[in-house]
Amino acid sequence: MVGTVLVTGAAGFIGSHVVRELLSEGHSVRATVRDPINAEFLRDLPGAEKLEIIQMDLLKRATVDAAVNGCVDVIHCAAALYVGVKDAQKDVVDPSIQGTQNLLDAIDAMGGISRLIHTSSVAAVRRNGSRNGQTFSNADWCENATVESNAYGMAKAGAERLARDWVTSKSESERPRYVSINPSVVFGPVMSERHLKGSMTIVDHLLKRKPNVLLKMHVNIVDVRDVATAHVRALTQGEDGGRYIVYNDSLWMPEMATLLRSEISDRKWPKFVLPKSLSYALSIFHPQLTMKWVKHNIGTTCDYDSNPAKQDLGMEWLPVQSSVVDGANSAIKAGWR
Repeated sequence: MVGTVLVTGAAGFIGSHVVRELLSEGHSVRATVRDPINAEFLRDLPGAEKLEIIQMDLLKRATVDAAVNGCVDVIHCAAALYVGVKDAQKDVVDPSIQGTQNLLDAIDAMGGISRLIHTSSVAAVRRNGSRNGQTFSNADWCENATVESNAYGMAKAGAERLARDWVTSKSESERPRYVSINPSVVFGPVMSERHLKGSMTIVDHLLKRKPNVLLKMHVNIVDVRDVATAHVRALTQGEDGGRYIVYNDSLWMPEMATLLRSEISDRKWPKFVLPKSLSYALSIFHPQLTMKWVKHNIGTTCDYDSNPAKQDLGMEWLPVQSSVVDGANSAIKAGWR
């Protein structure tokens, strides 16, 4: 189907790579951002003559209607970052759920949308209190999150449930194709300094070396370039109503530092691995760590079944080593770190 693809959150880490992938395949793209200045870097992408950048705020319904009007497909990448927020309900949960509701209402009002691809997360899959070493599949849901215990999981699961319920409430003739893409921790090359927030804060911590310690943290990694490919393939491939975990492999944080020390040897990288007991002490003073988070995330592992994405979307993952090194190199070469 030929027509304009709307990409929400187009200045974000995933969104910008989705725009790049769409343009590379010849699509016309309407990219939405709250502040168009933040998306100017997209104009340097190959194929940008087919790119339109517009202002849209998911919490302001009139701007959402205007963005949806005239498009045939929507790739909904917009999301609130959890890192550093002061009010998780206001800054994470409400924008995710109310923003998704406004988008769905706009699709109802404007019409013409044939396909909706939704960026969810493995945070919508992994339950609180899971056992060490547990493997999760696309049948699992984060059903026990609260604002206090896991605001991001609550937001992502809530928004995805909302979209799925909306789709199933429609008759077959009215129902757009719907697929959710559920990435694990996303690493890879950044196009903007803003992309060093969110999941890339782990790599950014290594780049800045502040504090100069490593946590014994096990990170489930997927490359942002693969995430973008999965979104675009889902427009035409995979099961209608499909829920695809996109995840490649895992590295411990100290392994990442060793890798970067080998591949980018002209910089100093952290070496000291903080014992879990001292991680608890650090959480007292660190604004982004809690004792509960340390208990459940330091020294523990989990896994995800991404075979459906490989089978249905034909995904072949880039090496996790490339995801880490290319991400770090992109920030260094741009002069941001």
